[in-house]
Amino acid sequence: MTRKLHPCARTNAKLRREIQESSETNKALAARLGLNLKTVAKWRSRTTTSDARKGPKRPASTVLSAVEEALIVVFRKHTRLPLKISWATAQRRLGSARR
Repeated sequence: MTRKLHPCARTNAKLRREIQESSETNKALAARLGLNLKTVAKWRSRTTTSDARKGPKRPASTVLSAVEEALIVVFRKHTRLPLKISWATAQRRLGSARR
C-alpha cells in the first residue's frame, strides 16, 4: 500500500534509505539530490525511514467518564437547552470535556 505524500514532500522512504546508506558527505548528497543540508543530516541521524509522529506524545483523552456523561445528560433533560449551549456549559463546568 503506498502512502500519498503531501505536495511539499521532497523525500520518500526509498530516498531516505538511500540517504542513510550513502557514503557521500552530507553536503555532496544534498547537492546531488537537491535537498537541504539539514534534511540530509536529519535522515542520516534517524534509524528508520518513517516520519516522526506528529502531535503530542501522550494525547489528551477525549472520552468522558461515566459520571461526566451522566451529568451532561441530566443537565440537557432538565434545561432542555440545545446541544451547542449544553456542550459549552459542560466545557466550562467540567474543564475536561472535549468533542
